[in-house]
Amino acid sequence: MDNNAGTKSSLGWAVNISVVVLVLLWLIPTVGLLVSSFRDRDQISASGWWQAPFSVDLTFRGRASTSGMEQQNGLYVIEGNIFADAEVADRFPDGEGTVIAFGTRGAAPSQYTAGETVELRRGGTLTVNTDGSFRAENAEEFSGQGPRIYILAETPPDLTLNNYATVLTGKNELERKNAIEQGQTFRQLLFADEGLFINFVNTFTVTIPATIIPILIAAFAAYALAWMEFPGRGLLIAAVVGLLVVPLQLALVPLLNLHNQVGIGQSFVGIWLAHTGFGLPLAIYLLRNYMVGLPRDIIESAKVDGATDFQVFMKIVLPLSFPALASFAIFQFLWTWNDLLVAKVFLPSSAETKVMTVKIADDLLGSRGGDWDILATAAFVSIAVPLIVFFTMQRYLVRGLLAGSVK
Repeated sequence: MDNNAGTKSSLGWAVNISVVVLVLLWLIPTVGLLVSSFRDRDQISASGWWQAPFSVDLTFRGRASTSGMEQQNGLYVIEGNIFADAEVADRFPDGEGTVIAFGTRGAAPSQYTAGETVELRRGGTLTVNTDGSFRAENAEEFSGQGPRIYILAETPPDLTLNNYATVLTGKNELERKNAIEQGQTFRQLLFADEGLFINFVNTFTVTIPATIIPILIAAFAAYALAWMEFPGRGLLIAAVVGLLVVPLQLALVPLLNLHNQVGIGQSFVGIWLAHTGFGLPLAIYLLRNYMVGLPRDIIESAKVDGATDFQVFMKIVLPLSFPALASFAIFQFLWTWNDLLVAKVFLPSSAETKVMTVKIADDLLGSRGGDWDILATAAFVSIAVPLIVFFTMQRYLVRGLLAGSVK
């Protein structure tokens, strides 16, 4: 029989394939976000993240400047290389590139094939070669600053850490260079209010105490509900279970009013207490279910030897409950780190107190809605720490949840 104990299921291969597919589906967006965080905005808009190692065709515009105009055989001639133009040179620092097509109008930047000679709208002809060299001719002098040249050119892969420096400091490469030349250090730029780094620090300031405080309180409460006999214990357990289904949105305004009345208002202390209150029901429920399943003989033997409840808790129950403590710590840390609603309600709106989720939602999405390189980098900075925490402690998460779910 296929279902006998000890026999291997014939559908094991299907399970393995399903797990691999699910892992890939989960990893692909994360890998794409990571790769995009190192790419240039124009390349992100032109190609997918999986094409990051390859050249990308982008359009640029330059000018055949009249400053280089000469007379040759009765014609006015402008010669040069479009890759040396000031508007294009920053993308081709070595002055070399490959022109695929060119145009004379912004509406059709790739209208003509490289090497083709075309007529200009204001008279004369223009030729742009694949190496970027161009020649403009006219029987009369070119007017103004010279004719515009639009090109479609291959750009090499552009993977850089500049996006992270821009996100963390709030200044682009030129602004950072000017600030450093004026005497500011990179550390000063990091801790300025414009960048995301100060919000990164604020998120740690909120998350770490908001994770530790409910664990400390819930561990004592869970031990009392699991192993101490006192009147009303059953009602307290029922109340804890009931609080699990109460939406936190119902308590935001009353709790904020209470904070204002006691004098903590919108502050870090206020948000610590808010996260503690919202996290305690799950923490007590999870830890109590785990502690109930601990061997009774060990605890009773300790009490027979004269150990107090506090000694039993500190020396026996707490060390044995580490998987459950770790599993709740993961839940609380991730929920607090990614929280937006509670942070907007219980923290001031000033720049120096914002956490990353508020900074990204209020500032970056509003002012840089089209800068996909900045948004991708900010998003990956935001998820990097939760990923590290999860992969570091996920084995305890599984052990704690399984142990507490069947008791």
